[in-house]
Amino acid sequence: MTTTFDQLGLSQPVLQALDMKGYSTPTPIQEQAIPPVLEGRDLLGIAQTGTGKTAAFMLPSIDRLREADNQIPFKSCRMLVLAPTRELAGQIAQSAKDYGALAGLKVHSIVGGTSVNKDRNKLHRGCDILVATPGRLLDLIDQKAFNLNGLEVLVLDEADQMLDLGFIHALRKIRELAPDDRQTLFFSATMPKQIKELVSGYCNNPVQVSVTPAASTAERIDQYLFMVQQDEKQSLLELILSERHQVPGKFERVLIFTRTKHGADRVVKKLSQCGIPANAIHGNKSQPQRQRALDEFKRAKTPILVATDVAARGIDIPGVSHVINYELPNVPEQYVHRIGRTARAGKDGVAIAFCAEDERAYLKDIRKQTDAEFERLPLPDNFRAVVEGVGPTKPAPKQQRQRVKPKPASRGGGGPSGKKPAPKHTNRKGKPQGKPGGGGNRGRGGPGGGGRRRSGGNRGPRAANG
Repeated sequence: MTTTFDQLGLSQPVLQALDMKGYSTPTPIQEQAIPPVLEGRDLLGIAQTGTGKTAAFMLPSIDRLREADNQIPFKSCRMLVLAPTRELAGQIAQSAKDYGALAGLKVHSIVGGTSVNKDRNKLHRGCDILVATPGRLLDLIDQKAFNLNGLEVLVLDEADQMLDLGFIHALRKIRELAPDDRQTLFFSATMPKQIKELVSGYCNNPVQVSVTPAASTAERIDQYLFMVQQDEKQSLLELILSERHQVPGKFERVLIFTRTKHGADRVVKKLSQCGIPANAIHGNKSQPQRQRALDEFKRAKTPILVATDVAARGIDIPGVSHVINYELPNVPEQYVHRIGRTARAGKDGVAIAFCAEDERAYLKDIRKQTDAEFERLPLPDNFRAVVEGVGPTKPAPKQQRQRVKPKPASRGGGGPSGKKPAPKHTNRKGKPQGKPGGGGNRGRGGPGGGGRRRSGGNRGPRAANG
């Protein structure tokens, strides 16, 4: 028997908000997580991205905040959601506003890369729900512009990625500052040893729910593999994206992953050189640049996005048809998060991996620690010709622009005969004269006139002043 949201004990305002969003049936993680959260229990949720984790903690928390009906604390919040990236924080904040549209709760988000002063003003009177990245949150706490004294619910989303990004010390400091009598909801896609240690410090006898085995890959993703040399990857990518080499699936939106920021920029630059528009998103981009690239990708204005692992989790981009691992990740679990950008909302997806000789160890670890099963694809028949620079994806060399010499004047000694051209300033007979001042050879010009020195020198100033 299929469970519905109203059977989970959610309030009418939340159910109405879900109805406006068109949601009627909970996902497995929502079905398991919502009841214990409504009871006020701490929770440990193990689930991949795209399984509905945000609603799993946000829906019951909105209900609990409504029922408690506490006042908004000054320079604090009642519910804090920590997210590893700016994009994920913005997405969670928008979901909180949508789900709580009829609950009358005040929602804010603060992330790095934006004005600190605006954040200070925004949080001066406090809020019900705050979504934040750890770094910006601690900046405001250190400046005495914010505190955690009024905290009732603390949520850590994508906790394992926060550890990967080096937020372990920030998370420990936040734990020390948070009240002991809070409710803690802890979500992670994987459960390495550090996460278990973090859970023990944050949660009090948590209910554990899990909807997929740790580090498993999505069932609806077809995974393919190209064995290719490192310096040949760009040519192969151009062939695939220009549809000169057939790969499974129809290209709609393509997300390409590199390991480094400079690598992402380099791929975008080379794609543009062969007429394939693409954008890049990584940590060196400003927040407006990152948001613009995501918006163009979502609207399919620029349907190719090259990213580092900053975009591997939590970004809900509908319609990603292909994920291409231009460079394999050196952390096996990250491969799961990368390809999890496709096959969302019940759709199928395609994941393609490029593996060079020096990446074989990464590929072995991915196969060992995940359930990834690759179908190996052959390189194109004309691939060697493309790599050597004679294939169809290489841009034609720019032709040298021939410099055309200006046609010399017919007077003054210049011309086709090869004689030395006349000076720039000449009189009617072609003889040289001084800088133009209006005097000509009669000596009535300005101070630099080329006429006789006796008359030009005396009359020049009067002519200039007049």
